[in-house]
Amino acid sequence: MERPDHVLLVDDDRQLLVLLRDYLQGAGYRVSTAAHAREMRQVLAQGGVDLVVLDVMLPGEDGLALCRDLRGRGSEHLPVLMLSARGEEADRVLGLEMGADDYLAKPFATRELLARIKAVLRRTRMLPPNLRHRPSPRTLSFDGWQLDTTARHLLDPAGTLVPLTGGEYRLLHVLLEQAQRVLNRDQLLNLTQGREADPFDRSIDLLVSRLRQRLRDDAREPRYIKTVRNEGYVFCAAVEGVGGGP
Repeated sequence: MERPDHVLLVDDDRQLLVLLRDYLQGAGYRVSTAAHAREMRQVLAQGGVDLVVLDVMLPGEDGLALCRDLRGRGSEHLPVLMLSARGEEADRVLGLEMGADDYLAKPFATRELLARIKAVLRRTRMLPPNLRHRPSPRTLSFDGWQLDTTARHLLDPAGTLVPLTGGEYRLLHVLLEQAQRVLNRDQLLNLTQGREADPFDRSIDLLVSRLRQRLRDDAREPRYIKTVRNEGYVFCAAVEGVGGGP
């Protein structure tokens, strides 16, 4: 019998924790709860957590700092879904830049939370269809740049380390794996964050803009990330290492 996915809920609203715990347990998940950073770390230290649902507004260390700390301590592959009463686009992008896999604004319907959890877990366990049965390369190279997908490091042609946020790394990784293929916003959001875009969602456009800055890519005459009008984006440089061994 397959073990149920283990979800860790982190929120200082204990009434909400009980409500969400009971709902997710009824949906077949194993659920642990934590009201602050110390309790969260105690649960994580025991191992076996498959996804963290993390509130931004916590006493002491806030959710953004905790998410950044998780990524810095080597938990790159542990999916994090951020919750916040602040639904502004800038806040959502900031959460994604700290390494969150998705962002849900309060108040929300429990059914939407469940759908987001399923989508994030599905995304973390599945590669794009055309790469699903290929070994994942350790390094993707283009025009002298190198993306180390194990260490999550980007090196420029001079060998200098270029810092990337979690959102920038995931977007670049997807674009490189899907080089020469036009991807629309829905596809990019699904592949990088496990969700679909709403009509006013511009988080992908903002991340593309910031990634271009990292790559010193001029949006007016792009060498790497090209905008395809009414279609989406395409990584137009030749990429070595896609589908290759580690």
